[in-house]
Amino acid sequence: MSRICEVCARAYNQAQSRSHSNIATKRRQLVNLQSVVIGGKKSRVCTRCVRTLAKAKAMAAAAKPKAAPKAKKVKKTKGKK
Repeated sequence: MSRICEVCARAYNQAQSRSHSNIATKRRQLVNLQSVVIGGKKSRVCTRCVRTLAKAKAMAAAAKPKAAPKAKKVKKTKGKK
């Protein structure tokens, strides 16, 4: 299984390890992937996308208009004037 985010397609970063004598050896910095269920499907997503998806979900919930309480029906009576 590849170590690539399924949302943003981020992959590894190439870096160098430095020894005490300053010799450079190539190494990979891997993406921090987490298993998350999105829309009923299990996905491997980086933590940056997890935060973004959580923020988008919160924004959508806040933007949803709340239903106004139902007004009481008032009976109109025909009174004598």
